[in-house]
Amino acid sequence: MTPSRIRRKRIAIACAVAAVATAMTPWTAPHADAAPRLQVTTLASNLNIPWDVEAAPDGTALLTQRAGGFVAVRPDGRKISVAADLSRVFAVKESGVMGLALDPGFAQNRRFYTCQAEVTRPGAPSIPGELANLPLPWPNTGQVVNIVAWRISGDWIRATRERTVLSGIPVNASGRHAGCGLTASGRSLWIGTGDNAIAGNPQSWNSLGGKVLHVNLNGTAAAGNPNPRSPIYSLGHRNVQGVAVQPGTGRVYAIEQGTDRDDELNLLRSGGNYGYRPDRAPVIYDESVPMTDPVRVPGAIGAVWRSGSSTIATPDATFLPSTGWGPFSGGLVISALKGKRLVFVRLSADGRRTVSVVEALQERYGRLRAVAVARDGSLLVTTSNGGSADKLLRVRWVG
Repeated sequence: MTPSRIRRKRIAIACAVAAVATAMTPWTAPHADAAPRLQVTTLASNLNIPWDVEAAPDGTALLTQRAGGFVAVRPDGRKISVAADLSRVFAVKESGVMGLALDPGFAQNRRFYTCQAEVTRPGAPSIPGELANLPLPWPNTGQVVNIVAWRISGDWIRATRERTVLSGIPVNASGRHAGCGLTASGRSLWIGTGDNAIAGNPQSWNSLGGKVLHVNLNGTAAAGNPNPRSPIYSLGHRNVQGVAVQPGTGRVYAIEQGTDRDDELNLLRSGGNYGYRPDRAPVIYDESVPMTDPVRVPGAIGAVWRSGSSTIATPDATFLPSTGWGPFSGGLVISALKGKRLVFVRLSADGRRTVSVVEALQERYGRLRAVAVARDGSLLVTTSNGGSADKLLRVRWVG
């Protein structure tokens, strides 16, 4: 190799390293505070993979269960199995009845929204067992993820399907990486989607998979999307199951699960590309790529927080009240499935950096999935251990 070629190669390597460093600069190693003391009580038991939870104005906790079925837990502790027609649900692997959001006018209209995988024709076959984990482009055999509007009765006994708000969110026969996070803010819905383990989805503007979507309550594209006719707000995501809007600032964050490293918390911006591109190998879904790849995705936006190696599988995040949570009041709490813990994150004033992090409840309750703030400021947390052994927990900060 000639000296000039050596110099060019060194320059190329230096540029690549600099690009990686630039993409990762929003995240810095935070100060680790002492683990907090938390008070945990059980509000409901005998649940089966409760995927999401929301607190209603009257203090009722409404839950979705992945395999189908809504549950309402009343303030007096009564658990109500809500009657609803969920016969179309496609509950395979990670798909099923997933994200949940209450309408901003819920107290008056009793409306809520779900993100759920459904069959489009009877008998749609699925990919069995561990085959679904193979990095192959499994076909769609008649499945789709829909955003559905429901209305629940005043006594919490029955939910009636009103309409499909948005359709066309992809899911295939494997049920893998179905997403699907759902948050209502103002008069709009934020929707996090999974990439279905299809290599081209995260970077494609023609697919709603591997994206964060922003739509009005009627399903039309919300103002501020990069394409005013498209629901896509940001791209380059792997599997977004939680979206959180910061009170006061309106900043929107997505929490997504990583490969074998780097679960990510991302501060979203319109048209932002968050750098996941698993199409390095022909046809194969190549998860050896970085979660944020600024070399193959120029301009990729780095994470505000990331788990490092190995991942802890982070399905949800929510902002805590401004008081009652010690130094993390107003900060974020993140749940972990594989990591079996809660992660409390304090952000910088501009929301772009992590200032401090503590972990709590590690290995005490198993896999933790949904997190939501109750009307009294406590935290509602669901476990996700399966076998109808799951619980709805109430968590309070003691100090």
